[in-house]
Amino acid sequence: MSQVYRVAGMSCGGCVRAVSRAIARRSPGASVSVDLAGGLVTVTGEAAADAVAAAVTEAGFTFKGVVEAPA
Repeated sequence: MSQVYRVAGMSCGGCVRAVSRAIARRSPGASVSVDLAGGLVTVTGEAAADAVAAAVTEAGFTFKGVVEAPA
């Protein structure tokens, strides 16, 4: 299962690494992909939205919520 989240404040490769590592620490089995330009983080695997939100916040970025899939 994949879920896409909107994250604000990422501006470089270091930001991508920080967010990816923070999510991986909270959800070790999850795979993380970051679209820096779009401010999107895709998490595939077992990762609760609240765990992702906490990880993003702890890494120093703003969790903006879940991106809804198109109907």
